[in-house]
Amino acid sequence: MRKLVDISVPLKAGIKSDPPGHEPKIEYFDHKQTAEDVVAFFPGAKVEDLPDSEGWAIERITASTHTGTHLDAPYHFSSIMDGGARAITIDEVPLDWCFQNGVKLDFRHFEDGYVVTPDDIDAELERIGHTLEELDIVLVNTSAGTRYGEDDYVSKGCGIGREATLHLLKQGVRVTGTDAWSWDAPFVWTAEKYKESHNASLIWEGHRAGREIGYCHIEKLHNLESLPGHGFKVVCFPVKIHEASAGWTRAVAIFEED
Repeated sequence: MRKLVDISVPLKAGIKSDPPGHEPKIEYFDHKQTAEDVVAFFPGAKVEDLPDSEGWAIERITASTHTGTHLDAPYHFSSIMDGGARAITIDEVPLDWCFQNGVKLDFRHFEDGYVVTPDDIDAELERIGHTLEELDIVLVNTSAGTRYGEDDYVSKGCGIGREATLHLLKQGVRVTGTDAWSWDAPFVWTAEKYKESHNASLIWEGHRAGREIGYCHIEKLHNLESLPGHGFKVVCFPVKIHEASAGWTRAVAIFEED
């Protein structure tokens, strides 16, 4: 028997899902509001001619491709990937990357702003008893997972550093994911480190690893607490937006049960 687990968040306006100025806006139009629009397509028709005098329900959304649960393309991180090749956009991401065996790394115990290392990844893989295979989709469960929509969401959770990201990519991983706002440590924590060191390589270091080896990652995942360390598949096909840096995805974990 097949079991599907939704690991996406809804695209919802009016909650703390993104930094100020980046939140989505949604206008809702119900059946009564649009009835006149419907009959306008049919000369001579009246609103009363429609069943219950109802038109259609529609929504108009103002949002970036990085709101809600979404898949980032290599083009989001840089204009180049794989050491100098043109970075691919979301409509060019291989679909084979987006439907693979899933692995969950539980990093909820790390403090906010912590930058995960290769040793951290290896220790967690050993704990769950899994050896990475090519194209495994690696999901990171952080302390941000249960704070989506709350005032502290954007500043919660650990991030994955450059070396840790490359550690995954060199083993054949091409899609990763996190339930936090960003694959990297929250900016508020990185800003403090930069203030002390003025080391610009700290800025977006996990993302920038894609300049060396192209990859995608999913951000704003949800419900990762319900997943085991491995033994499931992940599907995360992105919306096909021409030449875009990301596409929304209804990410789902799939279990095959006896």
